[in-house]
Amino acid sequence: MTSTERSIAAAEAHSAHTYHPLPVVVATAEGAWMTDVEGRRYLDMLAGYSALNFGHGNRRLLDAARAQLERVTLTSRAFHHDRFGDFCTQLAELCGMELVLPMNTGAEAVETAIKTARKWGYKIKGVPDGRARIIVADNNFHGRTTTIVSFSTDAEARADFGPYTPGFDVVPYGDLAALEAAVVDDTVAVLLEPVQGEAGVLVPPPGYLAGVRELTRRRNVLFIADEIQSGLGRTGRTFACEHENVVPDVYVLGKALGGGVVPVSAVVSSRDVLGVFAPGEHGSTFGGNPLACAVALEVIAMLRTGEFQQRATELGDHLHSELGLLVGDGAVDAVRGRGLWAGVDINPSRGTGRAVSEELLTRGVLVKDTHGATIRLAPPLVISKEDLDWGLARLRDVLGA
Repeated sequence: MTSTERSIAAAEAHSAHTYHPLPVVVATAEGAWMTDVEGRRYLDMLAGYSALNFGHGNRRLLDAARAQLERVTLTSRAFHHDRFGDFCTQLAELCGMELVLPMNTGAEAVETAIKTARKWGYKIKGVPDGRARIIVADNNFHGRTTTIVSFSTDAEARADFGPYTPGFDVVPYGDLAALEAAVVDDTVAVLLEPVQGEAGVLVPPPGYLAGVRELTRRRNVLFIADEIQSGLGRTGRTFACEHENVVPDVYVLGKALGGGVVPVSAVVSSRDVLGVFAPGEHGSTFGGNPLACAVALEVIAMLRTGEFQQRATELGDHLHSELGLLVGDGAVDAVRGRGLWAGVDINPSRGTGRAVSEELLTRGVLVKDTHGATIRLAPPLVISKEDLDWGLARLRDVLGA
């Protein structure tokens, strides 16, 4: 039995089967490349679902983490620490907001945003207690907690986890008229992904986000943008909402905020919104810990240069130009995306998304399928054009293009 086979066998024997990973066992990684336990190298075209926007083993992020490891890693929020104020100040400035509520995972941040919207609805908007409603879009992916799967339209994520949390209304993604029709007096928020990642990198129609912004302002409803996957450089802007010059009431951030080093997430908003909380009403032992703040501060500093947003724009234009050539050849039905992020719909005659992912694995490229027929491409923003072209050539080989 090989090292790969032993590792996979142990994982399958002793871990709950909540994932169906590709049969590769990674041992080391650097930049856009990963190496398995047998010494084989693979081009990472997934980047941890955008958690690794700055690549594996980024020197700036590792140096920041190492320096903090030698000082203090956790205090809990029972005490102040010397990285917290800078983190909150600089993240708020990056977002053009006033207050930050730090958490750890993306799902925790979404749960926090839901609690924030409900509290704001009762305390500020004046919605009667227990009647707050939040509008979400179909095909959404905001996490897998009990509350979040309650408004999922993915049967696989939702089935057998009831009873479900009430208070959510689902409308078609990108349909502004349906959204407006769903708003009632008790609506406190609209929660959307500016680009739906898990659904297959779905980009809403032009003007949709701007329309949501206008509608929510007019109806005194919070616009919550889940930028956990789409934010922090992935689409060529710091936030995907910027493509329509939109600033939501609330940003939900995660993944790349921790640089692939530690889990860091946050809800960022105005004082009028996040100011509804009082001590004891929400919190997290690890949220905003010194190690997380040190890494996130370096992430913020890197984003301020604009370098990564520019790379995502330029390489993204190249990526979509090359992928567009595959459409109509019988293997690819459609390509969508924004920046260095794409969803590629595989024609059923060519096989499933999983089958294509497995074939790419044998050629040294790592991607992941979603919803059966789609593969997602989201390489680290540090990938070179040469490596990107190498990966695209392998994709053309697999598709017979």
